[in-house]
Amino acid sequence: MIAIINTGCANINSVRFAFERLGEKPEVITSPEQLKGFERAILPGVGHASVAMKRLKDGGWQQAIDEYQRPLMGICLGMQLLCDSTEEGNVDCLGKIPGVVKHLDVGTLTSPHMGWNDLSVLKEHALTKGLSAQDQVYFVHSFAHTVNDATLVSGEYGQAFSAIVAKDNYAGMQFHPERSAKVGTRLLQNFLDWQL
Repeated sequence: MIAIINTGCANINSVRFAFERLGEKPEVITSPEQLKGFERAILPGVGHASVAMKRLKDGGWQQAIDEYQRPLMGICLGMQLLCDSTEEGNVDCLGKIPGVVKHLDVGTLTSPHMGWNDLSVLKEHALTKGLSAQDQVYFVHSFAHTVNDATLVSGEYGQAFSAIVAKDNYAGMQFHPERSAKVGTRLLQNFLDWQL
């Protein structure tokens, strides 16, 4: 059973449909008390980090996520919220993935980073199974986690940044796997198959 955490900061239908295509029946949950009843969880997110963190804290989600012992993955802003802090609004985040989220230094490139881009696998992990150098995924972001020991896969747009991270039972994907065609489907299946 997969929970999709609904904090009001995401369009969760595309994530739900992506898991349904894999034969799963995810449940959208709106109360932190529900989280402990699920085998896995997704924290989606779009919008501004400071607004999203306030909703997580005000809704009681911070403690529930902190106590969760099973696989939990953040997508896009959801991944950033799992990190230590973010420059977007200069707020502390959930502190489950070591590292900080900073504004992407894109140089002369257009911001936000929007569209298909390559992945580079830095560490083998259950979440990276089947990824190759030719694989591309779909990004939409202006802030990114700085590459560190938690980084499994990196991307590059003006600078290198973390595309997939993991620490203990927490993971994150900066891109949108639910919008990334066959590669995204494979990565979501990897999350379903991930055993701690």
